[in-house]
Amino acid sequence: MHKKPAGLWLVALSALFAAQVSAQDKPKQMRMSTTVAENSHYGDLVHKFADEVKRLTNGRYQIQGFHAGALGGEREAIEAVQLGTQELTLSSTGPVPNFVPEARILDVPFLFRDYDHARKVLDGPIGQKMLSQFEPKGMKALGWCDNGFRHMTNSRRAVNAPADLKGLKMRTMENPVHIQAYKAFGIIPTPMSFTEVFTALQQGTVDGQENPLSIIQSNKLDQVQKYMSLTGHVFSPCVVLMSMDAWKGLSAEDQNAFQEAAKAGIAANRARVDKDEREAVAALQKNGMQIVTDVDKTAYQAALADVYKQFAKQFGQDKLDEIRNVQ
Repeated sequence: MHKKPAGLWLVALSALFAAQVSAQDKPKQMRMSTTVAENSHYGDLVHKFADEVKRLTNGRYQIQGFHAGALGGEREAIEAVQLGTQELTLSSTGPVPNFVPEARILDVPFLFRDYDHARKVLDGPIGQKMLSQFEPKGMKALGWCDNGFRHMTNSRRAVNAPADLKGLKMRTMENPVHIQAYKAFGIIPTPMSFTEVFTALQQGTVDGQENPLSIIQSNKLDQVQKYMSLTGHVFSPCVVLMSMDAWKGLSAEDQNAFQEAAKAGIAANRARVDKDEREAVAALQKNGMQIVTDVDKTAYQAALADVYKQFAKQFGQDKLDEIRNVQ
């Protein structure tokens, strides 16, 4: 029987050890999806979150961003995160009530006074309690971020008062609270995924839509919409969601790193929203949009009087007041 020289055994063992070390050193890849263009407040969050995860875990985890619906619509992405087939997503609250019904209250029109008020609610006890309600649904909610105050756009006419909305076929989020309110304005709500919106507007399937300035600008909706009114009728949060399986697979130290990375991403998101709020109107007007800036919001609230009674029964007047009274 021939014996291999000791040197060959050492070479083989060294190669095996090197392969094992290489496998251990290879970063764990995680996917994070959005339905919005990469150059947006969503993209800014994903990039900052990815950079911080890489830094805080010394490169052991890497986040790969997929933007503009590359992995599907928001509802599909949340389902994938819930099932554990996708690690992370950043979603508006549009489809969230289908998973966490308690989140519906956040979409009540004119519930929030301004950005400062909305952020205090979401970062405070009310918002943090709501984040915990994702866990029984198989998701870890890492934090609330901003989508922004939503405004009406359409291709048919200027909207100077609530009556001007009557008969407009408007794309809405797949959100029952929005749909209920918009019907009160006389709008014909047409729920659809955001990934379908530009084409639907372009082809005239719907007359208009409603979204924050950041979304309208980053997705170039001015190319298919002529009129906008700064109604600011709903504050729309977004939420960073992680598969519970992926979350539980992290060490306590890495869980803390992901949480800190989310905070940094949320700060970047809000900074971009603030910037877009300052600059977007002038940019959209320059591109040819006709924008009604002087909006009587009390008239819109008055048009929702009957709907507000229904919301008080649905959510509890005490819970609505609790949010409104946050200072």
